[in-house]
Amino acid sequence: QVQLVESGGGLVHAGGSLRLSCATSGFTLDYTAMGWFRQAPGKEREAVSCISNDASSTDYSESVKGRFTISRDNKKKSVYLQINNLVPEDTAVYYCATNLRARCVDWHHWTRYRGQGTQVTVSS
Repeated sequence: QVQLVESGGGLVHAGGSLRLSCATSGFTLDYTAMGWFRQAPGKEREAVSCISNDASSTDYSESVKGRFTISRDNKKKSVYLQINNLVPEDTAVYYCATNLRARCVDWHHWTRYRGQGTQVTVSS
C-alpha cells in the first residue's frame, strides 16, 4: 500500500525558509519519480516540482524557480523540498505525490497517489 507522509510545515515570516519532508512506503522509491504540489484555499492545485527516480532530472514551476529545491534520499525513502525566501503567496497545503513511474512525464497531472499534506503559512 502506497503511503506518503509529509512533515515540516509551519508558520514563518516572509523571507524565511522551511524544509518539507515526504516519507514514503509501500513501493520502491529508487524506481519512482516524485512530485510536490500545493493548494491554497480557493485556488486550484499547483504543481510545484518534480524529481526523477535517480535525481538526474528536476522540474519546477515558474513561480518557485530559484527559491525551491527538490531533493531525495532513496536510502531514507524520503523526498524533500527546501523552500527559501518565502512570500505570503506561498501559503498553502503542500503535499507529495507520485504516479509510480521513473520519470517526470506529465507530472503536472499526477493524482493517483498523494499524501495528506503539510500546512505552510507565511506571514507578511
